[in-house]
Amino acid sequence: MARSNRHDESFDSPKGFSALNPRPSRSRDRFGRFTETIARGMGTPWFLLGLTIFAVVWMLFNTFAPVEWRFDSYAIGFTALTLILSLQASYAAPMILLAQNRQDDRDRVQFEQDRQRAERNLADTEYLAREVVALRLAMKDMATKDFIKAELRALLEELEKDDEPAKPVAKKPVTQAPAKKPTTRPATRSAK
Repeated sequence: MARSNRHDESFDSPKGFSALNPRPSRSRDRFGRFTETIARGMGTPWFLLGLTIFAVVWMLFNTFAPVEWRFDSYAIGFTALTLILSLQASYAAPMILLAQNRQDDRDRVQFEQDRQRAERNLADTEYLAREVVALRLAMKDMATKDFIKAELRALLEELEKDDEPAKPVAKKPVTQAPAKKPTTRPATRSAK
């Protein structure tokens, strides 16, 4: 998440000032952080408990305290308490809205960063998928283990055959084989 939302500043302008906005951005950011702190504080159970205790003590004191000490009459509906709570509510609502606007800005920046990260992840995933497909295709063209073994055996046999010294072969004279005598078979007796 971006640490600050600073405008692009040029080197010829004083730090913290821009040509369009002569106010420093730090004071705006400081006020924004202040409103967020107040809004976060108002959204806690401790604030509600404290406000409830304050209102109850106020009403009890102005109801049961001696008349000389009372500063807000319950007979006319605790006017001062109503004004204080209205004032608190009138300041709380805009501070909460300012804090929500700042949170919306942060969410928008975070969403944009998440979108860019998702696009990079998608591109990386597609690249890796293409690489895996290319590897699979290359693996189909690769020789298998059995093929390599057979080729190595054939080469080894050929090398062994080349390493054996050539034996002189004695040539035998070519002679004609003796002619075979025709064999006659004895006559068979025929049974009558």
